[in-house]
Amino acid sequence: MILPMNEGHVAFVAELERLCFSAPWSERSIASELNNEYSLWLVEEREGVAVAYVGSQSCPPEADVMNIAVSPDYRRQGIGEALMVALMDALLERGMESLTLEVRASNAPAIGLYTRLGFTEVGRRRNYYTDPQEDALIMRKELCHADPVY
Repeated sequence: MILPMNEGHVAFVAELERLCFSAPWSERSIASELNNEYSLWLVEEREGVAVAYVGSQSCPPEADVMNIAVSPDYRRQGIGEALMVALMDALLERGMESLTLEVRASNAPAIGLYTRLGFTEVGRRRNYYTDPQEDALIMRKELCHADPVY
């Protein structure tokens, strides 16, 4: 079940950040997103337990994916794709016209997912990531109601 992130999810999201990313968001930073009218964070729950999340921030009419992560035990089950589709639907309803994200250039599974969802590479940020240092691909998708992904 995909739900908007609430206070009860913050510790989980922070823990998953630490598990998945070399430069994780702090619990305080994640909690601050709850009060940011330009943020939308969604969490996937399975049997009442949070297993994945996606976070975004908007500057209308555009939005950016901040991070997406799935607990290791729940990967390769379509959860990341479901979260991205739910995020795109919700952002479209909020009047957003496009969605942008950065992804490690070596992250073939994520790049494959984003490509399947209609994202295209529009640029590269040199040495964007640290630990290890790596370029980020900038990917973008125009959001519209007629999109077959929805």
